[in-house]
Amino acid sequence: MAELRLRAGNIKNPQVHNVGVIALGSHLENHGPALPIDTDAKIAAHIAFQASLMTGAKFLGIIFPAYELDTIDHGVHVSLEELKENVINTLNSAKKYLNVDRVVIVNAHGGNIPLVTELWDIEDKTDMAIVFNNKVISSEGPHGGSGELSMAKVLGIVNEDEVENQANVHEYEEVGLHGFAQARKDDPNIDEGARDVEENGVYIDEEYGERLFNLSINTVILDIEKLMDF
Repeated sequence: MAELRLRAGNIKNPQVHNVGVIALGSHLENHGPALPIDTDAKIAAHIAFQASLMTGAKFLGIIFPAYELDTIDHGVHVSLEELKENVINTLNSAKKYLNVDRVVIVNAHGGNIPLVTELWDIEDKTDMAIVFNNKVISSEGPHGGSGELSMAKVLGIVNEDEVENQANVHEYEEVGLHGFAQARKDDPNIDEGARDVEENGVYIDEEYGERLFNLSINTVILDIEKLMDF
């Protein structure tokens, strides 16, 4: 077997070769008329890929399925158990073929957050150290709102002709999760986001989108660095 040149290229620490970065979003859910149904997947992939470029960590691609609460029906999702099993199988494949034993999961879909409660089992069944990075979710604001629109502008995936219709929450109930009464009742943060869109509308600010991306990418880089010392 050939001896790999682990210090070749722009690599500050050869230990980074044992760290993987994988994106987790959602490919099949409505985001209003201005954003594509795979917005979350593209945002997560961009953050994960850029962090891997800047550190040398292995980019493992993206996990296909996503989970969502029963009270939010705005797309096609799977059960939490099915998502967990897919993550386990994907990470075990990366471990087998790429010698990865530490992973940062970059999540850009709020519905996936309950996966955090299953991390102990995922780590046990993969024998990996795992960090679940949720920074973009905690920073971007309401679903289909100004944060996602601004990041989408950076990526070139927004239809700017439809931005004026984006805040028509009576037609597009998924924007701000306006139309999901039980979810708003159960979670004050969801209700706050819905009210924000209702009262203030939405906008695009490319500089704001760049700031959100930079913040999220930098936190992933920090997670990678921590895993190298694990």
